[in-house]
Amino acid sequence: MQIFSNIRQHHVAPGSYVATKRQNGILYSYLGTCVGVTLCDKKAEVEGLIHLLLPEPTSNDYTGKKEIYATTGMPLFLDTLYSMGAKKKELEATVAGGALVGPVTQEDLYLDIGGKTAEIVNTILRKNGIRINQSETGGYFSCKLILDLKTFTSSIEPISKTASSSERSTRKVDRSEIFHKIDHVRPIPQIALKIIRMIQEKDYNIPMIAREVKQDQIISAKVIKLCNSTFFGLKKKVDSIDRAMVILGEKLIMQVILSASFEPYFSCSEGGYSLCRGGLFQHALDTARAAEKLARFLKIATPDIAYTAGLIHDIGKVVLDQYLVAELPLFYRRTQIEGMDLCELERESFGITHAEVGGVLAEKWGLSDGLSDTILYHHQPERSTRNPKLTHVIYLADLIMSRFHLGKELEHINTDGLYSRLEKIGLTPSQVPAVIDSVSQEISKESSSIDRMDL
Repeated sequence: MQIFSNIRQHHVAPGSYVATKRQNGILYSYLGTCVGVTLCDKKAEVEGLIHLLLPEPTSNDYTGKKEIYATTGMPLFLDTLYSMGAKKKELEATVAGGALVGPVTQEDLYLDIGGKTAEIVNTILRKNGIRINQSETGGYFSCKLILDLKTFTSSIEPISKTASSSERSTRKVDRSEIFHKIDHVRPIPQIALKIIRMIQEKDYNIPMIAREVKQDQIISAKVIKLCNSTFFGLKKKVDSIDRAMVILGEKLIMQVILSASFEPYFSCSEGGYSLCRGGLFQHALDTARAAEKLARFLKIATPDIAYTAGLIHDIGKVVLDQYLVAELPLFYRRTQIEGMDLCELERESFGITHAEVGGVLAEKWGLSDGLSDTILYHHQPERSTRNPKLTHVIYLADLIMSRFHLGKELEHINTDGLYSRLEKIGLTPSQVPAVIDSVSQEISKESSSIDRMDL
């Protein structure tokens, strides 16, 4: 729950809500499969927005974060508004999301998570006698739900930017030019290589790593800044590497240092793959956390290695990002509206995919065969031969983030063959909601909004 005053712009993250009195500013959420609801009582000058991930808990004894689910989040959201003075008969609602993003497969139809969430939301609103002024749910496109806190008005806008195919750049990108750019990508920091090696060998030497970090003012500052960001949500302020080690513990501080080491690679401005400031890095962090949770949940990969692979799975995008800017309208239309697989479009436009570029970078940096293989095949995990289980974990983590945590970076992952990919890691379609449930709970606890992360 979040009750704010003096909001300018605030992104309501998945599995959370904001309730407030009238003021200048806006609330907004990016929605695909998720469902967003705004509620306003103009007379009481009370309003808010909730961003729901899933229809209902998968177990009857659930005691976790209620805001994640429609069945538990909506009553909590309503009770908060009532406690602030809102009345049922005066509340007006806008409902959005619940889409089947991209081409619809049998897998999407079977799960229909967004449709079930929207149905529960509408049922709860009807039972409470709350008028729905606008509802745009279902369909095949992602959207942005916006609440103007001064005027009590809600709007639903498509995330996608439409464009005709004639608006694409006429300049043909040569593969040799791309490989030239790969050759000139900055070397991976030695501290990151040492951490990756320690994680793979399960031989941690935290004091040595801490000493090296403290000697590097840039990395040290980035580590402290990341520790104090809302992504980790620490209650105690971190002002030194030693204090970070005490508060976070050995394994988590390794993840933070690794993340801070790779952050400069993802610092591309909005307009390429990033849909917002810091979008690529935010997606990398989210996927890393999701991969770690999946590895722990499924018990088929080492969580620390899964975190590392999730963090750098999209590293190839840092090379292609500069070429994407000229092609952006086309990429928006083909991936976000027509649902074309991102890798397929990259190959059509550049002659190479971000996954292939990432694989080349991984080899250039001397990463292990297992990590290189995972980066190269995270969109086609069945092709992985060196670390297939980890590659399937990264694929699923990336897919979950692309469907439930929208608005950060340009991506569309094709779900063709999802059933067979699930079988590779011992999952059946009926188990998928429970997996998404578990991962989403953890990510939502740790997730920060795009605007407040300030990395």
